[in-house]
Amino acid sequence: MNKKLIKRYTTLGILFFLPVIFLLMLFPAKHHYNPLDVVHRNVADLNNFISEENQQIVLKDHITVLGFLGKNPINNTIAASNLKELVYDKFKGFKKFQIVLLLPYGTENQIDLLKREIKSYEDLKYWHFVFGEETDIKNVFKSLKSTHSLKEDLSTPDVFIIDKDLNQRGRLDDRTDNEKEKKKAAYPLYAYNCIEVAEIKNKMSADDLRVLFQEYREKRKGNFDSSSRRANDLNNSHEQ
Repeated sequence: MNKKLIKRYTTLGILFFLPVIFLLMLFPAKHHYNPLDVVHRNVADLNNFISEENQQIVLKDHITVLGFLGKNPINNTIAASNLKELVYDKFKGFKKFQIVLLLPYGTENQIDLLKREIKSYEDLKYWHFVFGEETDIKNVFKSLKSTHSLKEDLSTPDVFIIDKDLNQRGRLDDRTDNEKEKKKAAYPLYAYNCIEVAEIKNKMSADDLRVLFQEYREKRKGNFDSSSRRANDLNNSHEQ
């Protein structure tokens, strides 16, 4: 065989098999990654709330996306639609995942109309509308860290990620790579605006929730090192 052909095939073989060998070496290695930051602790659970099915819905031991639809939920149709299409439809069925939306008593009759508006005739097993007193809704919101206030109608376009231990998750440093290169001051991301499609799609759905699910998968396998997320990270975040 021509020496040039031998050399060519040898080179092609190395170029083909070298990445495969590298991946095989990495496969059994422990997966290291940065877990989603704890930005606040001790989120209030929903002890005084009842769902539309008259059931008790809790945050403890669940991975929850928590939102506030307020006194006029139909006014928040766009936010609810984005949340359903970009988050719920992607993660429904994941173990212990749920979306919980808080509303004051007296709005129960508006829910069917909202469901029709967001085209939600399919199973909403992991999507809960829960109702409570105005004071209790405000208390839950006060237990969260946020850069915005709850509106007078008890609504906000922001939703919050709550983990199984009632910790609020987010980003202590939400700077882009370009902002980091320019050494701009760090700023946090405590909540995700459902009106901003890019924020829900690219940050919450494509990145942060997936990281949180991965953390719990690693914990179940016994591979998660809890020391990688230390409590003193909270000291780096801004106070309410």
